[in-house]
Amino acid sequence: MAVLKVKFTKTKRDKLAQILWILNWVSVVSGIILFSLGLFLKIEIKKRSEVMAKGDINSVPNMLITVGVIACIINFLGGKICYDCSDANKFSRWKLVMLPYIVCTFCFTFCILVGALMCYTMRNELEESLYLGLRDAIKFYKDTDIPGRCFLKKTVDLLQIGFRCCGNNGFRDWFEIQWVSPRYLNMASKEVLDRLKSNVDGKFLVDGVPFSCCNPSSPRPCIQYQLTNNSAHYNYDFLTEELNIWMKGCREALLDYYTGIMRSIGIAALLIWLFELSVLIGVRYLQTAMKNVLLLGDLEGESDGWLLENSFVETAKYNISIIKNLGKANQISTVSGMNDPNINVQNTDCDKTNITTKSIPAAR
Repeated sequence: MAVLKVKFTKTKRDKLAQILWILNWVSVVSGIILFSLGLFLKIEIKKRSEVMAKGDINSVPNMLITVGVIACIINFLGGKICYDCSDANKFSRWKLVMLPYIVCTFCFTFCILVGALMCYTMRNELEESLYLGLRDAIKFYKDTDIPGRCFLKKTVDLLQIGFRCCGNNGFRDWFEIQWVSPRYLNMASKEVLDRLKSNVDGKFLVDGVPFSCCNPSSPRPCIQYQLTNNSAHYNYDFLTEELNIWMKGCREALLDYYTGIMRSIGIAALLIWLFELSVLIGVRYLQTAMKNVLLLGDLEGESDGWLLENSFVETAKYNISIIKNLGKANQISTVSGMNDPNINVQNTDCDKTNITTKSIPAAR
């Protein structure tokens, strides 16, 4: 029994073909939107690649860009097919192409859904990439004289100013590394030497942060150094007073920023997926209705259209049986080709011909 069978008249078939022709062109625009969203996300990730570890974070934008290009090509072809389907004579040219086209479009539509879901599932990969990238960027913050790292100080400072954040997880991350370059340390100073000797690794560690962590909205002048020393500042209590530096870590700030972008892209991709799915359903109805018209032979009469010719269970069983038969046929051909004892065995009798010999009368 056919699934969701609908009866179409000649007028309904023509209107359906015209509507689908328009919707396919709208789908071309939706493909351009997908391509643009993927390109935008790729550029945003590229902007801050210096503070991201290499990983699979580009899989989502690459997926969206690829799907967007395929959407433009498939829907352009679909528009041409639907336009010709308004005429039964022209449909005969596309009769054999329609079903493979629908199958390919279904797979492509499924890829849109996968791309939309990936926008919501890549948060963990992005968080790990940001954590490792920011950790290394802060670690090499002081290396302004080393090629390949000299740009990191500027990158981190602009990042902390732009996203109103400090450190990787928070401002205390700066307490655990030496972020002041040795060239700016006075080695003749007893305080500097004492700090270097007090550390096992010989690093100059201070309870201070770079200037880019300062909050310009704070009414108090920025306190960068000796953040945990109450006696170093007048009328200051580290435990009770709100610090005038950014409290949020840059990993959290960047993660919230990219999560917001991917959430918006994911919603747009889901809407495009629903739209493409509705267009695909319409094309399937048009294909079956036109096919039945040609079978009936009455081009002006009514015809049935459906999503599936048989029920879901019967269709699934039929497709599974086809896959099994293909596997068995391949297995039989492989086994027979390997174990056939008659292969490469010469038959010595097949080339012999039976010639009847006759006696020749002797001459008299």
